Amino acid sequence: MDLKQYIRVVNNFPRDGISFKDITPLLASPEAFQYVVDSLATSIWTVDKIVGLDSRWFIFWSAVSYKLWIPFVPIRKIGKLPYDTIKVDYHLEYGIDSLEIHTDAINDWEEVAIIDDLLATWWTAKASIELVEQLWWIVDSVNFVIELTFLHGKEKLDGYKINKLLEY
Repeated sequence: MDLKQYIRVVNNFPRDGISFKDITPLLASPEAFQYVVDSLATSIWTVDKIVGLDSRWFIFWSAVSYKLWIPFVPIRKIGKLPYDTIKVDYHLEYGIDSLEIHTDAINDWEEVAIIDDLLATWWTAKASIELVEQLWWIVDSVNFVIELTFLHGKEKLDGYKINKLLEY
């Protein structure tokens, strides 16, 4: 399936110079949505837990978790999780942010698959990996629907299995 036909490119959003990849057309297509969920599930079906990042990708990783009958664990921006957490700071193109995960979400040495929305500059993916590894969990793979290859984020994640469905 050509997923690019379901991704709307919005230039200069959220600020000048950014070419935002809008997935709402993909979500509006049951066929495309099912293709993404099935493709991600095929890549990660052997793990103990699925770890997903905040915001729009909750949509995908919760559907993959449901399909595979594998528990999911959220990684959220700071202050959004109600129980004991650990935190990692990471850089953005325009500043510093933080991600958190519950400390009791996964048992030691369980294998997890991380699902993130987009592999761009690599910072959020690396922060997620750091959170997982701080709690003695094993990263089986880091999974994306979209990779922005011109930013070379995949090179910064050397040593990890990276799965992606399409490139820009």
